Amino acid sequence: MQPFSHLRESHSTPVMEPVPTLFPSIRGADIAAIFLGKRVAGDFYDSVRVNPQRVLIGLLDVAGRRENNRQILIAAQEIFRNSGPELLATEDINEADALTELTIRLNRGLIAISAGVISCPSFLACYHEQFGTLCYTNAGHTPALLRDGGGITELGSTGLPLGLFSHATAEARIVGMENGSALLLVSRGVITCEGRSNGSVEEFGLQGVKHVFEGLHEESAEGVCSSVLNSVATFCDRRAFSDDRTALALVRNA
Repeated sequence: MQPFSHLRESHSTPVMEPVPTLFPSIRGADIAAIFLGKRVAGDFYDSVRVNPQRVLIGLLDVAGRRENNRQILIAAQEIFRNSGPELLATEDINEADALTELTIRLNRGLIAISAGVISCPSFLACYHEQFGTLCYTNAGHTPALLRDGGGITELGSTGLPLGLFSHATAEARIVGMENGSALLLVSRGVITCEGRSNGSVEEFGLQGVKHVFEGLHEESAEGVCSSVLNSVATFCDRRAFSDDRTALALVRNA
């Protein structure tokens, strides 16, 4: 707990937020994220360049309200930005091992700063510009969707959510992204958005995200995110919502 003791809130310290994300420029690819509405819960995304060929991406969803978990989000970003470049700095590293280790550090750091148990589904990925590969761990997060010439593939869970068990691990897997393919990540608030269909209340669901994603002809990552979130807003009649809604996309265009 010692490394994060200075992050604990007190009545005399100002309210802090994670550092705003400035996405790195990626050769042959485009990345963007959009957050819909006022932040009320624990969605957090970030991306940093870790070496000349690799970019690290993360989307986390810390349980609870933002006024209560803000310091946990700050601690998670600190680990992500410090340990990510350290573990993935050299060209000859084993990406899977490094990403697994990063997941372990985040898991233990979240347990330490929360001084107990907290659920934090997370999706971490390392994109290699030269090879167009994506090494990822999915710790209990909503499946990422990879769209290419063969259709849409779910990148499902490879481990338990972070923050629950100190010795938990998440298996790292590698997929290829061909030219023209796109990766889409959405937070749980997108999946659980409710709307009326045939007289009953239904969730937008992962199938709803797939349906929108499959029919898109957007070439930009920002366009993909906007289209998905606009579809969700229309589905729920643009009513006020109690959970964060975030979309993050990576499009390979060369």
